[in-house]
Amino acid sequence: MSDTVLSVHDLSAGYAGAEVIRNISITVGTGEVVALFGPNGAGKTTTLRVISGIIRPTRGTVSFAGADLAKQSPTLRARAGIAHVPEGRGIFYGLTVAEHFRLGYRGEHIDPAVVYEYFPALEPLQDRRAGLLSGGEQQMLAVGRALGRRPKLLLMDELSLGLAPLLVERLLPVVRTYAQESGCAVLLVEQHVQLATEIADRCYVLSHGDIVLHETGERLLRDPSLLVASYVGQHAPDSGKAIAGSGA
Repeated sequence: MSDTVLSVHDLSAGYAGAEVIRNISITVGTGEVVALFGPNGAGKTTTLRVISGIIRPTRGTVSFAGADLAKQSPTLRARAGIAHVPEGRGIFYGLTVAEHFRLGYRGEHIDPAVVYEYFPALEPLQDRRAGLLSGGEQQMLAVGRALGRRPKLLLMDELSLGLAPLLVERLLPVVRTYAQESGCAVLLVEQHVQLATEIADRCYVLSHGDIVLHETGERLLRDPSLLVASYVGQHAPDSGKAIAGSGA
């Protein structure tokens, strides 16, 4: 695998003293797309929130480009190159498309040219308020704002939420292309497992806060029964073994 951008090691975290994830380890390399699957309540969103600094872990470490993030606030992590597209898109319905690109953390620049390169459909909508966009256009805007920051690590939570599968089929390959062309590491949580597996280099499955499967996207496409077994709690042969060179 290429140089490691994100390294999550033996991470545990939760809410009000109750752990949601336990001792999980995940890596994402330069230009790599890694998918994180699992049933509702498995801890996927919690994992992304710990990485971006919204939630503090109870144990374990999160390292970004070799640096421990333990003392870094969410703002500092964003400035360092971590972009988080949350579930629910996180856009402002009263602002226009163009105005979204003028909003950023202190000293941060969002490049509209990058956004329009990957989502050209947004360019003629620059003066339209986000609340008047279609669901697909709103999701393009949310992802575009993240790409415009030229991130080193992109965290995406349920890109497909509320979208028709046809739109998801158009959006996910854009994420794959951006990772390849920019070298950005991508960790995505996605409910459309088949579509996400098609663009993912590697996949992890979380169940009840534990990693129960870690495989290449290629192998999971060849043998979908591995994913099915992980979701229903059956043992999948060799699924617990780390992929050679993955660092997991």
